[in-house]
Amino acid sequence: MTTSSISRVPGLFSPDFWQETLALTRRLFIQLQRRPSTLVAGVVQPLIWLILFGALFQNVPSGLFGDSANYGQFLCAGIIVFTAFSGALNAGLPVMFDREFGFLNRLLVAPLASRFSIVLASALFITTLSLIQVVAIASLGVVLGTGLPNVAGIAVVLATVLILVFGVTALSLGLTFALPGHIELLAVIFVINLPLLFASTALVPLQFMPTWLQWVASLNPLSLAIEPIRYVYLHPNWTIADVVMVAPWGAISLGTAIAILLAVAVALSLLIQPLLRRRLA
Repeated sequence: MTTSSISRVPGLFSPDFWQETLALTRRLFIQLQRRPSTLVAGVVQPLIWLILFGALFQNVPSGLFGDSANYGQFLCAGIIVFTAFSGALNAGLPVMFDREFGFLNRLLVAPLASRFSIVLASALFITTLSLIQVVAIASLGVVLGTGLPNVAGIAVVLATVLILVFGVTALSLGLTFALPGHIELLAVIFVINLPLLFASTALVPLQFMPTWLQWVASLNPLSLAIEPIRYVYLHPNWTIADVVMVAPWGAISLGTAIAILLAVAVALSLLIQPLLRRRLA
């Protein structure tokens, strides 16, 4: 296989490309089936967060968290986004372990239609797990009284989560091929995870924060994903032009937040392409 054939993006209708992509994705699910604790922990942990944090602030005065009827309703959007973010940030770990154990080298010398299938398989796997987690969190939220958005609102929730997962998965795969091993990758994940959570609007409204942190939180991609989801949960008659967050630098509408999030995701995917071409070649 020539370098030019590696660097080109395969046709979406190539049967060989999709066959090998699905085969590599199936391999990841077989690994998950053999070690289901990964999925169980990924579902149980956010549910525990939702239950414990919701109970911790259940007696706060009404109206303290904006239009939310209770803190659980306010928190649900933050838990959905942070769970999807954490899962996508770990997307590179299976590829990293394949690198370290030599399986990736076997794939690179195999007669693949395109080595891009290795990357796409990881993305499909992580996206599926993220959707399972979102369904579990939303279902528990209904039990706890958070309710559900309307059909259009559910579409906004899913689209926002998918955009976030797309961008963060690209970042994780880029780190996988840029860092020397899984210890370094895990270190970066640990450093990124909680600071981004606490520097977002997942746990408290923007107006609760000092001015400098409001600037940070309003530029945080997690906040740009959380606020549209939270808004459609709380407002059945929402429109794309409704303001979902008043940042220190201006008001942000629902459509603007999603557009910025999409731009960040596309930028990250374009940024890692040269690195992926070099590493996969």
